[in-house]
Amino acid sequence: MTKPEHEFRSRCSIARSLEILGDKWTLLVVRDLMWHDKHTFQELQNSEEHLPPNLLSQRLKRLMEWGLVEREAYQDRPVRYRYELTDQGRELEPILLHIMAWGHAHLNGGLYDPVRAQTVAKASR
Repeated sequence: MTKPEHEFRSRCSIARSLEILGDKWTLLVVRDLMWHDKHTFQELQNSEEHLPPNLLSQRLKRLMEWGLVEREAYQDRPVRYRYELTDQGRELEPILLHIMAWGHAHLNGGLYDPVRAQTVAKASR
């Protein structure tokens, strides 16, 4: 897949990555696709954070444009799609694990074990 024409504001790789992934919702969509077995629009919308449908639609479109997510129709009338991470999207897992570990250590967040598919610890502070 070719990347969309995009004029980045910076040459910095961090700044460029944040232009795609740095909003409040995008990595939560990736998290749910990666670890929480949520693959339809409705499943993603019903996440704990309750992402509004217009924002979810925008985030999925952006992730597809950048080759991180792909979709496949699973129903014809009306057309409904199933979303999956691409290999490039799955490469974000170590980043999510590091963000989660930092949040666990410093913000009293839960620690999710993707292998066991469950929260295994809550920070105690």
